[in-house]
Amino acid sequence: MAELHDLTAIEQLAALRAREISPVDLVAHYLDRIDRLDGGLGAFVEVTADAARSRAAMLGEPEGALWGLPFGDKDLVPRAGVPTRFGSRLHKDFVPDATADQAAVLDEAGGISLGKTNTPEFGLTGYTETQIAPPARDPWNPANGAGGSSGGAATAVAAGLLPLAPASDGGGSIRIPAATVGVVGIKPSRGRIPFASGLDSPGGLPVAGPIARTVADAALLLDVQVAGRAYSYATAAPGGGPFLDAATESLASARVGVTTVSPWDDDDDIRLDPDAARAVLVAAKLLTDARHGVDEFDWRPRGYAEMFTTIWRTSAARMNLSDAELELVEPITAWLVREGRGLTGAEVLEALAAATAFERATISSFAPFDAVLTPALALTPQPVGWFHPTDAAENFSQQVRYAPYSSFVNVAGLPAVVVPVTLDASGHPVSVQLIGRPGGEATIIALAAELERRVGGMPRPAVWSSLRT
Repeated sequence: MAELHDLTAIEQLAALRAREISPVDLVAHYLDRIDRLDGGLGAFVEVTADAARSRAAMLGEPEGALWGLPFGDKDLVPRAGVPTRFGSRLHKDFVPDATADQAAVLDEAGGISLGKTNTPEFGLTGYTETQIAPPARDPWNPANGAGGSSGGAATAVAAGLLPLAPASDGGGSIRIPAATVGVVGIKPSRGRIPFASGLDSPGGLPVAGPIARTVADAALLLDVQVAGRAYSYATAAPGGGPFLDAATESLASARVGVTTVSPWDDDDDIRLDPDAARAVLVAAKLLTDARHGVDEFDWRPRGYAEMFTTIWRTSAARMNLSDAELELVEPITAWLVREGRGLTGAEVLEALAAATAFERATISSFAPFDAVLTPALALTPQPVGWFHPTDAAENFSQQVRYAPYSSFVNVAGLPAVVVPVTLDASGHPVSVQLIGRPGGEATIIALAAELERRVGGMPRPAVWSSLRT
């Protein structure tokens, strides 16, 4: 018999509005699952059970696109009165007085926060293993990490501890964990989401976005994040947003380019796992069967590695950390900050100019296509502890080799979605990435939904049905 977490987020919303279930029932269900299952997964670093139950009990008539639906705040997003540690022991006792817009918008949409999802220190890495919390683990095989930096959010969705989750992506931080654990993640275009546009950071890299189990669920959350308060106060039944519409309507025809080239190929030892390559071939065939034009194309970016590493180090150098504090943070954090502070103004300006040139060149190269299909990851999920704990330069290189198809999308400011399409020999989902034109979220969401329909659904990890109540 189906349980509440077996329903999609949209199905849960429909049941809430029809009064078939109550917000109190739904919150209790997810809190129970978190209590029983998260100890071995590391999805949450703080569970606010009492606050969630109280909010669920106080919700009035159904109002808002997420009315009664549970979610979790990434532990980079302040919520008043709730510990916000940014994945760092430097902030282990920090409790903010104000709630950030990223959380407030979902509150106003009627959502209910169950706590804070796990993230690496300051969201700087593509894996989620810190000094202050257990690692976020892949529910398919908890010996492996869940990716990062939104590792806790992805783990929670994949394990059925949340129906969907807000996240953020500065170099792949939505797409890397979503692909690692086999769920859907959307990185919007630069500037698309007002409260997390990327426009206030060097290179314009970090933006907010959704993680969910289905393309439609992710599209619903993206609609709320993009429209903010205007959409949050909607009293109509779920639906009507442009991205959810895109996920539920067939795209007549699109031209899709296919490449397995990454901009790191000339600078690091990038080796594409056979299952990742096969997933691209399968996705291309499925899109061809759907009467879309699918063609391989030649894309040969140059000079990316030096530019990106300079911008990433520049971003880290902006953190106000003393020398004493640098002795307490993760080695990769300290390395990035110190390397960034050692850059000259000329080096930073040159890298920013190179990023602008890369953005223009990439958009031009991708212009003949409505979407570009790439692998989501180069490697299979890696064991917890695989990323080097002390050699920061090697650690950074490992992150590149694991996910070489992610950060360039941030530099180019383009939208992208990852969606699982195949299974490896162990039964673990393998995902692909679709990259859109500037502002082209609707097209890639429609294509991802097409893939999802043609695949016919993915299995769920064993933990999904563990200890059924």
